[in-house]
Amino acid sequence: MASIENSGTTQSQANKDRGSGFAAELERDKAHRAKARSVKPLSRLVPYILRYPALLAAFFVFLVLAAGLTLVLPAAFRLVVDCGFGGAPDAAACELVTMGTNLSRYFILGIGLAIALAIFSALRFYFISRLGERVVADLRRAVFDHLLSLSPSFYVHTRTGEVLSRLTTDTTLIQTVVGSSISFAVRTIATTFGALALMVVVNWQLALMVLALGPVILLPILFFGRRVQRLSRESQDALANASARAGESLQSIETVQAFTREPDERVRFGHVVEATFDVSLRRIGVRAVMTVVLFSLIFSGLIAVLWFGATQVQSGAITPGEMTQFVMYAFIAVSGAGVLTETYAEVMRAAGATERLMELLAAETDIAAPANPSALPKEISGRIQFEDVSFAYPARPDTTVLNDVSLNVAAGETVALVGASGAGKSTIFQLLLRLYDPKSGLIRLDGVDIARVDPIELRRCLAVVQQNAPLFSGSVIDNIRFGRPEATDEEIIAAAKAANAHDFITALPDGYLTELGEGGATISGGQRQRLAIARAVLRDAPVLLLDEATSALDPESEQVIQAAFETASKDRTTLVIAHRLATIRHADRIIVMEDGRIADIGTHDELLSREGVYKRYIELQFGSVDAAK
Repeated sequence: MASIENSGTTQSQANKDRGSGFAAELERDKAHRAKARSVKPLSRLVPYILRYPALLAAFFVFLVLAAGLTLVLPAAFRLVVDCGFGGAPDAAACELVTMGTNLSRYFILGIGLAIALAIFSALRFYFISRLGERVVADLRRAVFDHLLSLSPSFYVHTRTGEVLSRLTTDTTLIQTVVGSSISFAVRTIATTFGALALMVVVNWQLALMVLALGPVILLPILFFGRRVQRLSRESQDALANASARAGESLQSIETVQAFTREPDERVRFGHVVEATFDVSLRRIGVRAVMTVVLFSLIFSGLIAVLWFGATQVQSGAITPGEMTQFVMYAFIAVSGAGVLTETYAEVMRAAGATERLMELLAAETDIAAPANPSALPKEISGRIQFEDVSFAYPARPDTTVLNDVSLNVAAGETVALVGASGAGKSTIFQLLLRLYDPKSGLIRLDGVDIARVDPIELRRCLAVVQQNAPLFSGSVIDNIRFGRPEATDEEIIAAAKAANAHDFITALPDGYLTELGEGGATISGGQRQRLAIARAVLRDAPVLLLDEATSALDPESEQVIQAAFETASKDRTTLVIAHRLATIRHADRIIVMEDGRIADIGTHDELLSREGVYKRYIELQFGSVDAAK
């Protein structure tokens, strides 16, 4: 077969939790919308921002230029009014400034300043937006890299949907603030205080009147703002309920349709949507009332200021140009106060988002590489020892899953683990992979305590086929190559043939380049399991772990896979969790587990020859011992 084009690395892991799990994750995500109590968490972003001093410096340069021109522009308009329209009492001053030019030059000067302001503002926006995107990209990578290093016990208490929400929604909030809101806030603070100072310079009496409007405007903002924020959170929560209800139904669409519950689901979703609409309507109503009050106060106050200013112009106390300049400064100051109010809410939400992301970065893994890790032998034989191992899962510390388990597996031996669900079979695999550490006792690989080994180095010596055969979105070849990224196309094909997967793969529309969809949803369960087996075969590790690897296969495929396993198991240690007789019968030894302990050990025939758990297990499965021989 011709070489297959490598279609790239796998894209995203399929979500194991379906239906109600998705809804529960959205429900838990409500807590993420709360604002922080202070802006202190944002200081944790400083190291990420300081990585790019050139972008930061460029932003500040154009921020200063844009803010400066914003404050200069009203003075330019004063010249236009006083000098251009002849309203200034000091004609000599106008002559000096404009060097005797005609009327058009006054307006050209204003246009030039406006264009320069636009250019500087655009460059300020570009550099701060680029900085914000860069910071968020770095932050997302840092969080995701750290999440990959955390042990499974972390995800027992933290749902995947919750983590993904922090990785996407929260980082988007931070990007908005770093790349936009803070920029506007800094610029607005500079221009607002600058405008207030210049207002005093132009006319201190008018400036005092404008300043007196501040408390009058601030009180309604505080009064209505809190209600708007509360209703906004309620609206988001109601939207989360709608999304949860929709997600639950759509993730389980086959069940919904099989039980003909479409009308009921439509009604239930409709009620949730209407509840969302009602909350949003109340928020809109409060916002509308707030708008009426604020606009009335602001414009009435400004008109009163203009009224007083007009009397000043009529009396000759100030020129029309000075009045124009003052009005523009007043507009900058008042509008700036409004922008700062909106920005403050965004900054506080971003502070909360930052706090949640930093919680993820601060989470410590239970399984860490030792400071001075022990080295495994260059050639791993696969000898495994469990010495008085006891274990309880972190989520259930009072429930012991393994009790003083001692086990020796010789290099190259094939050992089957059998027993009822919950007996501790899969736990042995998880401890050997060092996804968890035992509560007491030691586990050794080739005589080396695996707790003293770098987990990454340890896991490179192991290949596993899990019972649920998890696959990834991407192509067939991507999923097989996941076992060993540097493998050639020929090696991938050989592994697929060994797993009895090659024939069904070549029958797919695009062969090995066929896209499987999320979780391999486009192929059958048995086909998914064969791809997982091919992935483990390709890894070519000295220890092979099979967790019910043939449970989803038909009898004919099982025979072929069993033959492939017998070949793959040669010269390597194989641990098999199995209930199917074909797998159990050919094992060198069978370990019978019961209530977290080893109840019996022997070959298939040895265990059948004596009364015990294994014999009862076989009788339950096959009806009689003779049927299993």
